[in-house]
Amino acid sequence: MNLILVAFGLVALLAGGDLLVRGAVGVARRFGVSPLVIGLTLVGFGTSAPELVTSLSAALAGAPAIALGNVVGSNIANILLILGVAALIRPVAAQMAGLPREAAWVGGSALALAALAVSGQIPTWSGVCLIGFLGFYLWGAFRSSSVPSDDLSIPTDPLPKAATLLVIGLALTIGGAIALVDGATGIARAYGVPEAVIGLTLVAVGTSLPELATTVMAARRGQSDVALGNILGSGIFNILGILGTTALVVPLPVDASLLPDIGVMLASTALLIGLLFWKKCIGRKSGGMFLLLYAGYMAWLSQTF
Repeated sequence: MNLILVAFGLVALLAGGDLLVRGAVGVARRFGVSPLVIGLTLVGFGTSAPELVTSLSAALAGAPAIALGNVVGSNIANILLILGVAALIRPVAAQMAGLPREAAWVGGSALALAALAVSGQIPTWSGVCLIGFLGFYLWGAFRSSSVPSDDLSIPTDPLPKAATLLVIGLALTIGGAIALVDGATGIARAYGVPEAVIGLTLVAVGTSLPELATTVMAARRGQSDVALGNILGSGIFNILGILGTTALVVPLPVDASLLPDIGVMLASTALLIGLLFWKKCIGRKSGGMFLLLYAGYMAWLSQTF
């Protein structure tokens, strides 16, 4: 049964990622919302839904290491694994007016998580603050959501069709991710893998597969704004939305063994921001470097249990 869940999840993610990008871009242009904002919000947050479900379930089940490890591991995977794969397929341009603002939010969110983790606990009041920051972020994102008229002239699907594709794609990516995580976690536990490692690896990568499918399909379609916006938006939502909501429901103690991984997340985020402003593009060489760094991180993590 676990193997069937894994196979179904992979197929659903691949199909859903293509439909989600196509529908999201179509809806964005029909309503005059920039593809970047759609990537940051609807696509980025939508593909993070599996992380939200998984972290909440883990926290309520008394497994805070999986809940926090899921968020940290997903952000690492989003940058090093997913953006690395997307950049190998097609370089991801970073020429957008809202980049400084989004980079500041991504970096600030990562620093906030690190500060809370060092304190040893993520209490309820911090969940309220994180969700409040998320609301402020969304308000600012939609204030700057206008698109040039020439963007709107690009042929897209009719609005009903685009909306239908968007809903179906989102449902497939979320359902596929949940099935994949359930199957992979069942297999891992059968072999006695610790919960923290499960959260950082199988659960984190599994719940990040919607981002992988969506970002890769966006890169193939030449939608750099959607691809990059998805990564940035997911990173912001993972911390402010998922961690905030989880802490609001149940305070999260921080396992000291996760602190080095949070350091890896901070370093990955800093590397991404630096490349975006330095090269204005995540090219194939940078993508290859990201993948090598992720492979090294996985190898190091495998030695810790």
